[in-house]
Amino acid sequence: MRGMVSTRNAWPLLTLLLTLTLVACAGALPLPGSMAAELHKTWGPPTASYSLGGGGQRLEYASGPYGRTTWMVDLDANDRVLQARQVLNEADFFRLQSEPPKSADNLLRWIGTPGERRGARAGGQTWSWRYPTNDCLWFQVSLDAQGHTQGASFGIDPRCDGPNNARD
Repeated sequence: MRGMVSTRNAWPLLTLLLTLTLVACAGALPLPGSMAAELHKTWGPPTASYSLGGGGQRLEYASGPYGRTTWMVDLDANDRVLQARQVLNEADFFRLQSEPPKSADNLLRWIGTPGERRGARAGGQTWSWRYPTNDCLWFQVSLDAQGHTQGASFGIDPRCDGPNNARD
């Protein structure tokens, strides 16, 4: 069947098209040098903001608990855009595993608000982020009771796990 695309091969293309559509709906990506006021006008208020060194600020635009994108927009001390990055991706997660932030605040500054937070043993928590993947994975970080990172891993997103129809 010439000219047809299998469903399996179509997922990367569909993911790209969905991402581009979401960016188009939210407004164009902020260009370096543009002012924060333009960003707020186009994208609305951020879901969170974090202080950066030198008077700069990082604005978080998360797509929600079931969303798979979080944009971080860095501003300089004069409220000019330095960069905009989609941070929920495997490259950032692998970097995070090799150079983990030591505190929950640094983790939030790095990849933003998690989609889910669950209690863990000894008073700690496990934070989870969904991200664009064909494998229905999510990224998880364990924190101790004091909010220090203990480890990070990839896991199967339970929202993707269908009902178990096996009979005993």
